[in-house]
Amino acid sequence: MDRMILVTGATGTIGSEVVRQLAGRGAKVRALTRDPARAQIPAGVEAVRGDYTDPVSVDPALAGATAVFLLRPPGPDEGQDAALVASARAAGVERLVKLSAIATGDADAGPSSMWHVDGERAVRDSGLAWTVLRPSSFASNVLTWLPALRAGEAVPNMTGDGASGVIDPRDIAEVAVRALLDAGHAGRTYTLTGPEAISVPGQAGVLAEVLGRPVPTRDLSPDETRDFLRTAWGMDARQADGALNGLAFVRAGGNAVVTEDVSEALGRPARSFRTWAEDNKGLFEVG
Repeated sequence: MDRMILVTGATGTIGSEVVRQLAGRGAKVRALTRDPARAQIPAGVEAVRGDYTDPVSVDPALAGATAVFLLRPPGPDEGQDAALVASARAAGVERLVKLSAIATGDADAGPSSMWHVDGERAVRDSGLAWTVLRPSSFASNVLTWLPALRAGEAVPNMTGDGASGVIDPRDIAEVAVRALLDAGHAGRTYTLTGPEAISVPGQAGVLAEVLGRPVPTRDLSPDETRDFLRTAWGMDARQADGALNGLAFVRAGGNAVVTEDVSEALGRPARSFRTWAEDNKGLFEVG
């Protein structure tokens, strides 16, 4: 039987890269999206309509799938992960790869640390082959600085001098692809980080060197942070409030974690933030 891989969250930062890499390896891919007509996906990939927040809508997309990449929108889990896992099991899916987040289950990280606890449990208890990915902060988050950079303003800093093991989204996606295609990653929980812990001012300094112009930062108050999360990151009020505690955790140094899990999974070092910035320099050109 041909292997069919269903990718949920297929048009976002990680999901779209998972789709691209799977297609590049010749895998048979089905991309779940709310609006297939607008989805920009590689040739040969099947786009299907569905919404993770409405698990019943995903059932048709699961038909014939042998593996599923589970990517739920940020925010509290209201049973969607467990429902989708149950549907996947009923549909005959053999393998699950769930995108979670670093510090999941760590009470010190605040309410957002609980967003993936039930989903991880559902995946582990599914009876299927499973892999859980817990990435640190995405290097691509600095793209939310673009409005400030284009306006000649300081970029927002929500975490002070707190460092994170910032990771290139391409590395997250590549680990996901390996786990979806290769049996050797079953039963593993990977904490995915870049090769160094780096703060927002540190990232701004690297980006300034790459762009050849200053990238000043400005510390945001809690109220300013909440507004930024809602406007730049598209969070609703509940999501933003949950994220505030997590950002305070980072500010206090709780996320200064670096692992070798990317190297273990891929057999090569994780990409640095500088590499990401150099490869995406064109996105920061100010017209």
